[in-house]
Amino acid sequence: MKSKLFISLQALGCLALASCYVLPDGPGGPRGPSQEPEKKTVTSKDQQKIKEQRERLKEREKEKEETSDTPKEKPKDETTAEKPAEPKRTDYAFANPVPGKEGFVFSPYNNKLVDVRDIPSGTLVQDPTYPAAEKKYFRVP
Repeated sequence: MKSKLFISLQALGCLALASCYVLPDGPGGPRGPSQEPEKKTVTSKDQQKIKEQRERLKEREKEKEETSDTPKEKPKDETTAEKPAEPKRTDYAFANPVPGKEGFVFSPYNNKLVDVRDIPSGTLVQDPTYPAAEKKYFRVP
């Protein structure tokens, strides 16, 4: 009886030690103070540039207001032509439904499983597998 208890305590101790291991560092390795990315701070030169840009935008807005009251022709050789605004994209890809799993779809961008339960069909959804900065959207089938 004592030998079984002693063996089981040893086995339990081995399992406890085996489960306690040091997690490896990430793919970049350990980050020391010299390897951390530099944080960009706004300097007085940057602030001055921003202020100048704001002033130019205000001047352009005033010119637009003035020209909207009295239509004038612009010279054709104007080099500071404004870029047209990008049209909003209205055609989004539809996700593929997972066979046998109601409320789950495959993302059209990376074929990963996405939970869309309680979301109506045709709704535009942001792909959760991408960060918000990339903004990948798809429609629920």
